[in-house]
Amino acid sequence: MIIVMGVRCLLSEAEGRMTVMTEGMSWLAGRQSIAFGGYHVVLARGLSPKGLAERLAAALRYDAEHVVVSVGEQTGTSLLELMDDYDDVGLRLGSVGDWVYAIAYGGWQAEFGPLAPVSRDGVHVCLLEYEEENGKPVPPQFAYFQDGELLAAFNLHLDGSWGYEKVEGDPDTAARLQERLTAAGLPDPERNRREVHRAALGVVEEFFGLALPREPIVRGMLPAVLLEPASPVTGVIRRHALVRAA
Repeated sequence: MIIVMGVRCLLSEAEGRMTVMTEGMSWLAGRQSIAFGGYHVVLARGLSPKGLAERLAAALRYDAEHVVVSVGEQTGTSLLELMDDYDDVGLRLGSVGDWVYAIAYGGWQAEFGPLAPVSRDGVHVCLLEYEEENGKPVPPQFAYFQDGELLAAFNLHLDGSWGYEKVEGDPDTAARLQERLTAAGLPDPERNRREVHRAALGVVEEFFGLALPREPIVRGMLPAVLLEPASPVTGVIRRHALVRAA
């Protein structure tokens, strides 16, 4: 009941926040909207950008503990240039309204574990992920968590071949979001997947009052970090040296 009331409070505030957060998220449906390979975006309400980065580092599936190493302000391209290996993961961080966000770069695909723990202590967390170049092809995914619980999740192609039947999560929240999708004419097998992707993002952004600023993410400079193994220490020092030398 506490979780449902929290979401209702969030939704009651959404209309007012959208007057400021007008850009929305539908632009993510464009081809290579952020980078080659797709996008992995995490938004959080109730954390600082640094706090979100630290929780995401803890969510990596690697055996070794990872730490957050600041590399200053970077574009997406310059952050990728700092990575030695395809499997390296970096984040660019920002904020919009009362939300903070982290954009993943590098080998993020399948490297993050469940994000429910990232939403502990009452934090709201939204995941948007699309492995665009995956040959299967894997549909884009949306999930919303609060206080360690899943509130809503579905694939943004609303593709039944990937197990989509309806929105999953908290029954009340999922049912109301499903109603919004139905009102938007989704799912619609006659529309191409990119159009469905864009329309589903539009429903999500309106329902939860979410937005992402396209210009600073695609073309601007944002504070960036690398998620580095906590040991050996020399690896972390070497990365600091590279950035300082630049």
